[in-house]
Amino acid sequence: MLPAGTIEALGLFAVRTSVLVMASPLFGVTTSFAGAKIGLIAVLTLVLYSAIGAPLAGPPSPLEWGVLAVREALIGYSIAFVMQGVLLAVRVAGEMVGHDMGFNMGALVDPETGVNSPLITQFYEGLFLVGMLAVDGHHLIVRALADSFVQAPVGVLASTASLAGLAETLVCEMFNAGIVFALPVLVLMTIVSILIALIARAVPQINIMDVGFTLRILVGLIAMYAFAPLLAPAMERLYGALAFGLERVLVAAGS
Repeated sequence: MLPAGTIEALGLFAVRTSVLVMASPLFGVTTSFAGAKIGLIAVLTLVLYSAIGAPLAGPPSPLEWGVLAVREALIGYSIAFVMQGVLLAVRVAGEMVGHDMGFNMGALVDPETGVNSPLITQFYEGLFLVGMLAVDGHHLIVRALADSFVQAPVGVLASTASLAGLAETLVCEMFNAGIVFALPVLVLMTIVSILIALIARAVPQINIMDVGFTLRILVGLIAMYAFAPLLAPAMERLYGALAFGLERVLVAAGS
């Protein structure tokens, strides 16, 4: 027989883990096989509980367990939100570059969010996620989940109000990081816009719409290729921001 409180504690472990896996853009893409996500949740739950878990002090009532489950869901989503916030910087960069190049008119449906996503945005997001796998960023997420059970043990009803302020700060920081991420290409595209305006003023007979659209795409692609070496240090800063954000979430969850 299992000790009293084991099933309830294991359920709370499963709640936090499942919310993290489903909300994280690295693990919870809606186009992935659902069975793989269920298996990942089950494996992580059992491994983490066997390593650092313990039965609850006493079997809680259904209402008490529901309140504790809500807290676990908030902590799991907060960890996943850090990943979403860092990915926001890449999305902001892709949106701004795609808008200046005119690619936003050919937006595709993002399989993760179900909304329209420009081609340049999807390219930057895919590059970021592949790079994250290359530097073992998925290990960082799993390690943060394991540390969260140490910093904020299950079965303890504590305030999570500090997580809201942390989320607001993270979004502002990542929005600024996205602008810096796309700044070299945006500066060049601004110069192109000025040149197009001068050409339209000097030679009114030219169909500036056709010339401008083609010129923007050509210069944008050349700029993305020319400034590609700058993506590596920018990606490294984003990965560092991810690690720092996860650390701040763990501190806020455990306070």
